[in-house]
Amino acid sequence: MTPTVKVSLDEVRNLSYRILIQSGYNREHSEAIADMLYTCQLDDCQSHGVYRLLSCQSTMQAGKINGAAKPKVSSDESAIVKVDAQDGMSLLAFNSGLPLLVEKSKKYGLAAMAINHCFHFSALWPEVEKLSAQGLVGLSMVPSHAWVAPAGGKRGALGTNPIAFSWPRPGRHPFTFDFATSAFARGEIELYQRAQKPLPNHVAINAAGQPTTDPDEALEGAMLTFGGHKGSALAIMIELMAGPLINDLTSLGSLDFSDQIPGVAPYHGQIVLAFDPARFGYDPEDTDNDAAEHLFNEIVDQGARLPSQRRFAARATNLARGYVEIPQALYEDLKSLEG
Repeated sequence: MTPTVKVSLDEVRNLSYRILIQSGYNREHSEAIADMLYTCQLDDCQSHGVYRLLSCQSTMQAGKINGAAKPKVSSDESAIVKVDAQDGMSLLAFNSGLPLLVEKSKKYGLAAMAINHCFHFSALWPEVEKLSAQGLVGLSMVPSHAWVAPAGGKRGALGTNPIAFSWPRPGRHPFTFDFATSAFARGEIELYQRAQKPLPNHVAINAAGQPTTDPDEALEGAMLTFGGHKGSALAIMIELMAGPLINDLTSLGSLDFSDQIPGVAPYHGQIVLAFDPARFGYDPEDTDNDAAEHLFNEIVDQGARLPSQRRFAARATNLARGYVEIPQALYEDLKSLEG
């Protein structure tokens, strides 16, 4: 059992903010990043919670990110919002463009936001859930670093390439999923490495292209996509949608940009799509004819689990008790960063 430390919810946010300020991020970026880390840690998402402070600091130390960048939001009469992150972290750029994305999606029924020139480390589900909280359907995707081998390949060409989706359910938690197209998220492998635990089978290969369960070998070699050729094709789609389509880097370009300095966050773009169900004819208030809720009920009645149910349960538990638990070794590392 990995030793853990109880950390109050206020301290999760405050500790994150202090470390980010000390690392060189300005107030606006530190608040946006700390809010994301708090949200993920509250839901027991260990790989994308306060653990990511290590990457935030490493990215700043590498001298590539602009910790005071002011995002530039632009648009025309179309349904597209463009946000230039100005070489800053993606989170402030997303927050800056979100109001206009919501406005355009309700005007046109469907709108898109392209975020360019951003560093990205975070989970996507908190962002798409900001859309579903507005009654919109949200979809988002990003590339990363070229750490993942395509199906049948032997070296990294694709990113972990997460995709997230959120469907609004008035009065209930939204239907949300957020997963990497790699068999494991990069952060999960790093956590296995920190805990000195072997990886499951079929998630990584070593530098020679052979299967491995050693986290060190996996980080030196390449990760694998889930579902073989199907996950590989989905990852390629995400490369195209969040790269060339919005005139930004693929995962290969992101890795080159980082000079492969360990711990530096990927640098690329992000695409976010928002759909207004009402403009498409869906009425969530028509409970007698709600096909979506009928589907969800059928799934749950069979004893199956909807995505994010565990996360929502963890949130309720942590809010009720007022603290989260994080690995003791990580907490000590974070306190040393603060010091």
